[in-house]
Amino acid sequence: MQNRLLRLLLIIIAIVVVIGIAMSFFRSPAPSSNTSAAKNAAPAAITSTIKNTTLEFLPQEIFKVSPIELKQTMALSGALRAVDQASVKARVAAEVREVLVREGESVTAGQILVRMDTSEFQARVDQAKGNLHAMRAQLDIATKNRDNNRALLDKGFISRAAFDNTASQFAAAQANVESAQGALDIVQKLLNDSVVRAPISGLIAVRNVQPGEKVSTDYKLLDIVNLKKMECEALVPTSDIPKIKIGQSVLLHIEGLTEEFIGNVTRINPATQAGSRSIAIYIQVANPQDMLKVGMFVDAQLVLRTKANVIAIPQTAVHKESSGAYVYALENNLIVKKNITLGQEGRSGEIALIEITSGLNAEEQIVKTDMGNLRPGTAVRMTQASANK
Repeated sequence: MQNRLLRLLLIIIAIVVVIGIAMSFFRSPAPSSNTSAAKNAAPAAITSTIKNTTLEFLPQEIFKVSPIELKQTMALSGALRAVDQASVKARVAAEVREVLVREGESVTAGQILVRMDTSEFQARVDQAKGNLHAMRAQLDIATKNRDNNRALLDKGFISRAAFDNTASQFAAAQANVESAQGALDIVQKLLNDSVVRAPISGLIAVRNVQPGEKVSTDYKLLDIVNLKKMECEALVPTSDIPKIKIGQSVLLHIEGLTEEFIGNVTRINPATQAGSRSIAIYIQVANPQDMLKVGMFVDAQLVLRTKANVIAIPQTAVHKESSGAYVYALENNLIVKKNITLGQEGRSGEIALIEITSGLNAEEQIVKTDMGNLRPGTAVRMTQASANK
């Protein structure tokens, strides 16, 4: 009996729960008009946010298009060396007495640089002079004997054979004088060579000798370089040699210096370099203030052709896709995508440019730096960099 009542009670409770759930479902309110409006307004708000986005640009990020001189160039590199340089070597074997210059000092042509020990050479000069004086004395005696015998021959007091013997003695004495004079000239030159002079004007680059050293003939004492005219040797592939002519201008960028230098092609080597298919060309550049030094590395741009009044823009401003090239321009304070046609590449100063044959006009403004994909129609404004930047 009790089990039957418990089962009935559970059934009643289940029926009540089902009825309650059904009533709550049918009484739930329909979506309000406010909720629907909010859902419909979300896309509009996002669109409005995009339209109200404003991009800020610094002045250096914008390029104003204008006709310029475009130079088509070829990249070269090399190291600087002095056009005028000299190795000063010892002409005699002797002990070094004085070295009158050091590295970095300026010298002029003919200036005394090194003095050698001259005692041995001076003694040899004195000996040669004494020998010369003796030969001249013998020549004087032979001259007098010849003259006297000529007078005797004319009067018939001596034979022709006797006179010829005297004349031969005169000729031998005369030859001895000339030989003694030559010997004196040789030792005098050795004495003169013991004083070493600068062959050119310039700066002392290397000093290899100190006072007291014993040096041999042809020992390199000093190196002198004249920095007023510098030269760079650059290797060019044989396929590009027909483009290069004597006198072409070259823009030189020197490692460690901000100033740009202008040089010219002065020589072209007639043969390829051993082990390569390159030909050396030689570029000279004036250096009146001695800013350029021997061994400095050079990045050069050889000017192959120059075009005036060309519409050209920085290469960093150009974007490319499958359909062609384009740039982002600024018109009425909005971003505008403009399709362009490209021409030859070149430089203006240190800036790498590319010619625009169509799609842009002078005075237009474009985004110079690559800022990725920009949305056309986006508002823009110019701003200034803060003082702390």
